[in-house]
Amino acid sequence: MDAERGTADGEAGEARRIEAIYRVHASPTSIEARAEALALEQSVELPRAAVTSRRVRDEVIARVADIRPRPTERADADPQEFDVTLEIAVETTGGEAGQLLNMLFGNSSLQDDVALADLRIPAGFARRFGGPAHGIAGIRAATGVSRGPLTCTALKPVGLAVGELAALAAIFARSGIDVVKDDHGLADQASAPFAERVPRIQRAIDDANRAEGRCCIYAASLTGDLRSMLDRAMLARDCGVRMFLLAPMVSGVASLATLARELGAPILAHPALAGCARIARPLLLGRLFRLFGADATIFPHAGGRFGLPLSECRAIAASARTEWHGLAQALPVPAGGIDVARAREVGAVYGDDAMLLVGGSLLVGAGSIYERCRAFVAAVKGHSP
Repeated sequence: MDAERGTADGEAGEARRIEAIYRVHASPTSIEARAEALALEQSVELPRAAVTSRRVRDEVIARVADIRPRPTERADADPQEFDVTLEIAVETTGGEAGQLLNMLFGNSSLQDDVALADLRIPAGFARRFGGPAHGIAGIRAATGVSRGPLTCTALKPVGLAVGELAALAAIFARSGIDVVKDDHGLADQASAPFAERVPRIQRAIDDANRAEGRCCIYAASLTGDLRSMLDRAMLARDCGVRMFLLAPMVSGVASLATLARELGAPILAHPALAGCARIARPLLLGRLFRLFGADATIFPHAGGRFGLPLSECRAIAASARTEWHGLAQALPVPAGGIDVARAREVGAVYGDDAMLLVGGSLLVGAGSIYERCRAFVAAVKGHSP
């Protein structure tokens, strides 16, 4: 059965409901009606009275399984926020990544009083998506880093010419950085067209690897429609690229699921646009991207440009790495304004199975770019530069 399009129909004994947990703002007197409205919105988009089919009423309409008030600041205050659990029929997802998101939070994402907080799915359903094709083990094999945390940086800024980007990539590779990725803003711009940029950067990294005896890998950014991404991936693979960058909320989670099966190389998921979804970040960045095939997931670390609390950062990393229906672990990639001076501190938060991404901080400050990169690698790896 196709992993992306399989359904639960005819699979005896498999659970046929997804449990989705929503954070809902409502009064105690209105929450039951609000939960019922949410169940209808996220399944049939009809008043219950309009559904005349017994099978649809019994098997397709989402069910309100639980309503729990969330704690209030004052013990004597009425709750105004609730955790609502819906049981959603697996069959309504069609086994598709995009349709799963649609049935979880499609229409309701337009309603300001609700957010998607968590998800529990049947094991067989998760296995049909497949999760990461490579995961942490595959990324370690590609980089030759068998133990300890990994390092990553980005080629930036957008607007540099191909030769400038290739020269920067060579410095990064010679310094000992494990993964050099395109900035997520790099696409097919006139300043650095994909077909010219990617082979030049890969050659620069290959030359640096040979000169230094290293195994730095390059993650080329895939953008555009699915056909363009597949064509560009083929070009990139032909010149030796062994990892790809993708922004699933920009290019589509269905594209992520397809590319995860087609590329034969690890995918690094970028969180661009993830903040507009009102889906809890540990769920979206940690588990759903992993479910759809991301081998590594980038997220903002606390204290950087994006203001996430440290507890949420830890939860994202845990969601990516925790055992989940036998799916491979995804590699957490904390990023978002991490300064070189904080690299050791950040590394201690996530432990060995993580990859620290430092970008702009390597391009400014005392000393040369190479020296700052060496200091970054030393801080993460725990040795002198």
